[in-house]
Amino acid sequence: MSQKPDYSSTHSLPEIWKITAEKYTNILALHDPHSKPEVKITYSELYQKIQQFAAGLQTLGVKPTAKVALIADNSPRWFIADQGIMTAGATDVVRSSQAEREELLYILQDSDSTSLVIEDLKTLNKLRPQLNQLPINLIILLSDETVATDQPQKILNFNQLMAIEGELQPVQQNQETLATLIYTSGTTGKPKGVMLSHGNLLHQVRNLTTIIQPEPGDRFLSILPSWHSYERSAEYFALSFGCTQIYTSIRHFKNDLKTFKPHYMVAVPRLWESIYEGVQKQFREQPANKQKLVNFFLAQSEKYIIANRIANDLNLDHAKQGKLAAKIKAAALSPLHTLGDKIVYKKIREAVGGNIKALISGGGSLAMHLENFYEIINIPILVGYGLTETSPVVTARLPQHNLRGSAGKPLRETEVKIVDPETRQTLPQGEKGLVLLRGKQIMQGYYKKPEATAKAIDTEGWFDSGDLGLLTPQNDLVLTGRAKDTIVLSNGENIEPQPIEDACVRSPYIDQIMLVGQDMRSLGALIVPNFEALEKWATEQQLNLKFPQTQKEAENSDLYNKKILDLFKQELNREVKNRPGYRPDDTIGQFKFIIEPFSQENGMMTQTLKIKRPVVSQHYGDIIDGMFAK
Repeated sequence: MSQKPDYSSTHSLPEIWKITAEKYTNILALHDPHSKPEVKITYSELYQKIQQFAAGLQTLGVKPTAKVALIADNSPRWFIADQGIMTAGATDVVRSSQAEREELLYILQDSDSTSLVIEDLKTLNKLRPQLNQLPINLIILLSDETVATDQPQKILNFNQLMAIEGELQPVQQNQETLATLIYTSGTTGKPKGVMLSHGNLLHQVRNLTTIIQPEPGDRFLSILPSWHSYERSAEYFALSFGCTQIYTSIRHFKNDLKTFKPHYMVAVPRLWESIYEGVQKQFREQPANKQKLVNFFLAQSEKYIIANRIANDLNLDHAKQGKLAAKIKAAALSPLHTLGDKIVYKKIREAVGGNIKALISGGGSLAMHLENFYEIINIPILVGYGLTETSPVVTARLPQHNLRGSAGKPLRETEVKIVDPETRQTLPQGEKGLVLLRGKQIMQGYYKKPEATAKAIDTEGWFDSGDLGLLTPQNDLVLTGRAKDTIVLSNGENIEPQPIEDACVRSPYIDQIMLVGQDMRSLGALIVPNFEALEKWATEQQLNLKFPQTQKEAENSDLYNKKILDLFKQELNREVKNRPGYRPDDTIGQFKFIIEPFSQENGMMTQTLKIKRPVVSQHYGDIIDGMFAK
């Protein structure tokens, strides 16, 4: 175990890179195996490149506290630009190059950016000619492309900037200095610029060690958008402790798991779901006798892990069951679980590299079937919770206290309070209410929006998360839904859709689901079927069915065959009734099939793969209306 660096007296994020260059000099910091040519950068080289980038910006006239927009995606150059901008004393304004043109132009204007660091020429051309109407006088391409000199702005590419001979002027920054503006997704109105200070981001670097303690050279596989607060804080943290960050993508990550054998991966539930689905697909392709054996072991192991949780006070849903009986049951099932590990689970671990110390999950709730699956195969999965406005992590589960179904305990220097949504009175432990948060990671506010800031953060510094939840006797936070996602039925019952959706996607025939039913008598659902599993089922049932390719074909297609409808009714009923806390109002009465999966590409998912409910509701408004017209 190496001695960990101490960042307790660090005043700004860029100070970290001098320390890491000295401590981890020749360890690989950034590795992009998929760029051409492949990129490998050591800690010593990374520090030098950040300094060069910053010196170049200063020489070109970028002043301390200036706003520099960084519109680009995951790459080592993104990180060099991000930290180069901060080292120069400026504030970066970050967004993906894939974002809509109008959104990017709005962000550039609202943020008062005077310089722009951008992915490539294609992205730059996307913003013209309106870009010329903004006060941007300097543009840096992160690519190696060259641009004609007859442009109104000064334009350089990455290598031209790095070749500038200029001396870096140190800039005095403290923990209150504004480090970055991250604009919220804007699914409900115009995006707001979240102001995060160096102190906000340093809180994460200092305190995420309560969750994991990585060693120098540990490999982090990076897949989430680098500009997003969740991935960003994870990157700053991992790199501050000498880890190697390996860039991957949806296209490459299953192969990269095997190739690079990562120790850690930070991602969202949808990604863990895709690994789970891949394993299930392999199970389904096995001969019937092998499937029967695998299913037997999985069933016994599920009983074992649940008994084990109860015995160790680590199960929310069985807190009142006898610990002694659970210990006896766990002991009895342990040999079968161990055998299952040797025959089945060990192979699954090897398929994802065989070296994983922990998977870190955030950006949405983790369905219980995924909790169970990863615990059965002995891959630790730790759930954290937070928002862009909280830098983002406020609570997280710990390896020694992994309470399934919870969002974990507050980090150091963090307070969580549950209040009545109407009166704002503090509620007793165990009662559900609105989650308020306070700590050193809470944003400074929304840029140039004092009214929105005052609405979000009260005079005592409590931030309104917009989430509903409760605190357990051990001070674990349990989230029960989003205040604004709540579906209110016509009988006045409030339904939190997320836990029910999490239960439903356990069905092998349901790929994605979104509940609807505001002001209706019962819940409805839009379902994206898992066509591969459905086709296999139809073949086994000796049904000669033809499935639609487009939404237009769906309504009068074989998808609405009585046997298919009965199958989905049965699946929905079983999964909804099996979830803890089931009430009759949770029953899904109507449903319609959606052919095209919700995705970032069609604008129906955020970059952290959460469904944009208002966008989906609007797009499929006619289908939803028709669902309840019967």
